[in-house]
Amino acid sequence: MTEKEQRFQRDMDRVAEDPSIDWEKLRGKTMLITGATGLIGKFLVRALVYKSRKDSLGIKILALTRSREKAEKMFAGERKVCADLKFLVGNVEDLPAVEGDVDFVIHGASQTSSRAFVNEPVETIRTAVCGTANVLQLAAEKKVSGFVYLSSMEVYGAPQTDEKITEDRGTDLDTMAVRSSYPESKRMCECLCSSYCEEYGVPAKILRLTQTFGSGVSYEDTRVFAEFARCALEQRDIVLHTRGGTKRSYLDVTDAVRAILIVLLRGKEKEAYNAANEESYCSIYEMAVMVAENFGKQKIRVRCEVTENIQGFGYAPELHMNLDTKKLQELGWRPGVSLKDTFERMIWEMEQKE
Repeated sequence: MTEKEQRFQRDMDRVAEDPSIDWEKLRGKTMLITGATGLIGKFLVRALVYKSRKDSLGIKILALTRSREKAEKMFAGERKVCADLKFLVGNVEDLPAVEGDVDFVIHGASQTSSRAFVNEPVETIRTAVCGTANVLQLAAEKKVSGFVYLSSMEVYGAPQTDEKITEDRGTDLDTMAVRSSYPESKRMCECLCSSYCEEYGVPAKILRLTQTFGSGVSYEDTRVFAEFARCALEQRDIVLHTRGGTKRSYLDVTDAVRAILIVLLRGKEKEAYNAANEESYCSIYEMAVMVAENFGKQKIRVRCEVTENIQGFGYAPELHMNLDTKKLQELGWRPGVSLKDTFERMIWEMEQKE
């Protein structure tokens, strides 16, 4: 077995062997996953295929994708061994017809580009709100047994202290700020989930994810963690366009997928759950220094070249997003991958594709 295969199996086993995931509830069931070719979606699809084959669970997976070609290429290995993985070609704004039963829905389709939040705010809102309404309507018609909406820590706005943030915290979002297109649409989608649960009986639950990455991140990804990884691989200094004062926790994709499945099967309807590795809480500058010191092939530096036009980059305002995950941990979830190890996984995989 190659090192790549060994790493893949370790990642899959971390999900497949989690005792807090009630896998028997998924035996013979059909799961619809939107955003299936995104970072979290593709890992989720692969983990479900892996576990279903390993324990003969017979899980049927409907993966919504805008590009059949992309999906066929991404899941070529899974398709060879799993006839129960099928693609739905379309998007959440124009949801294709779904034949037969659907038992569970994990809705992860969303705009993720910070630049798009400011350059295409209308489209960002439309994809979120109209798309989520369509998926919820389908869930109501299919009378699903479980529904998880992947929301964001950004619904809390821009906290300015290191105080722990629980799920009942309010927000200070400015509706007149164009970049609020993303977090405000996420808040509206959460309300839609609650409303569909109350009015139509959709058993909707919310997972508020912190910034999530790890194995599977594209080399061309434009987000800050990917840029730090590229700098390490290309032996370039890490250049920050802010002072790097924003602080938040992070989450490995394997831990995120475990959280999704635990909330799907154990969470309470009309409830939100924070998901983050609290031990990873640090500033962007501190994270940059950690990468420079641990992963540079040769010594690289962290430089701050502050620009006045930070809005053009789509950056959120400086904030301290110290998520409290006690509520999720009460369901049996625990994070298992440190921030340093998450970078190691991502950088190793990126290096194979250079």
